[in-house]
Amino acid sequence: MKIGFVVNQIETETGGYSTTQLSSAAVHRGHEVYIISVGQLCYLEDGRMGAIAVKAPNTKFRSLNKYMDAIHSPQAERIHIASDDIDVLFLRNNPCEEFGERAWAQTAGMVFGQIASANGVLVVNDPYALMSSFNKMYFQHFPETVRPRTIISRDADEIKEFYRKEKKKIILKPLQGSGGKDVFLVDNDKNLNQIVETINRYGFVIAQQYLPAAKNGDIRVIMMNGKILEINGKVAAVNRVNNNDIRSNLHSGGEAIHAEITDDVRRLCEIVGPKLVQDGMFLAGIDIVGDKIMELNLDSPGTINAMHRLEGVDFSSAIIDSLERKVKYQKHYDGSLPNAFLATLNP
Repeated sequence: MKIGFVVNQIETETGGYSTTQLSSAAVHRGHEVYIISVGQLCYLEDGRMGAIAVKAPNTKFRSLNKYMDAIHSPQAERIHIASDDIDVLFLRNNPCEEFGERAWAQTAGMVFGQIASANGVLVVNDPYALMSSFNKMYFQHFPETVRPRTIISRDADEIKEFYRKEKKKIILKPLQGSGGKDVFLVDNDKNLNQIVETINRYGFVIAQQYLPAAKNGDIRVIMMNGKILEINGKVAAVNRVNNNDIRSNLHSGGEAIHAEITDDVRRLCEIVGPKLVQDGMFLAGIDIVGDKIMELNLDSPGTINAMHRLEGVDFSSAIIDSLERKVKYQKHYDGSLPNAFLATLNP
C-alpha cells in the first residue's frame, strides 16, 4: 500500500505527534509512506492531484524521534508524486492551527483531497464532509441528548442572557479553534464583556453549559469506522486532567492517565457512531465530560501515542490495518465504491 500523510508543515512535526506514530506504523508494516506539507499539494494540468513529498525511509527506527530526524534531514528523499502514485491520502493537517498569513491553508487539504478522491484515491476522513465540519458548528447536527446546552452568537446581550440562565457559570470559546486555545470559564460578571470581546475578534462565540464533572478532566476516545477502537478489551482512550485549569488538552498542559470506560461513555459513542459513518469519518476523537460530549475532533485526532503508552496496545497498527482492508475492497470493486462509504467500511 502507498499512503500519503498530509500535515500542516513537515518542519513542525515531532516524534510526539500521533501522526508520526501512524506513519511510522505504516512503515513498519512494509508500506510506502509519503509525508506532505499541506502547502506542497497542487493541481496538475491533466486533472490529477500532485504534491512534493518526503518519502519516509524503510528503516525501522528504534524511536519516533529518530524517525522524525530522518524525515527532517536535508538528505531525506523529496519527490514529486501524483494521485495515481498513492492508494490512500490520510488528511492529518489541522485547519484550526492555520491563522493569519496561512489562512489559505485551512481548507487546502480538503480541497485537494476532493481532487484525489475524484482520481480514485481513498481519502480519509472524507474531504467533502470535512469541509462542513472543520468548525464546531458541525457538532450541533448531532442529537441534543449528547450535547451540553449551547448557543453560538456574536451578540453580547444574547450571551449575557444565556449566562444568567445558566446561573452565572458558563464556558466560552471560539467557534473555530483547537488545543484549548481561548477557552474560558466565566463565573464573574466583570470578566464577561472582555472575554466576549476577545473571542469576537476571531468570529463567533460558543457559550456552553458548564459541567461540574469537568473538574475531573475529560475522556478522549478514538472511534474508527463509527465504533470505539478497542483491541483485546483495551480501549483507545485516555483521561486528560489538568490541575487548576479547565482545559485538559495535552497541548495546554494536560496530563494523560488511564481512562475508565463507563456505560455513559459507551452510550454517547454509540449515539454519534451512525452519523460519523454516514459522513465518512474514518477516525474521530470524542471528548467526553460526565454524560455529555464536549467536542468532536475530526481533522487530526491525537493522543493515540498516549493511549499506546498507557494501554500497552499498538492502536496505530490497527488503524493502518483497517486502511489496508479498505484498499483491497476498493480494488475488488475497481474504484466504484463512493469515498465516504469506503472510508468507514468495516469489513
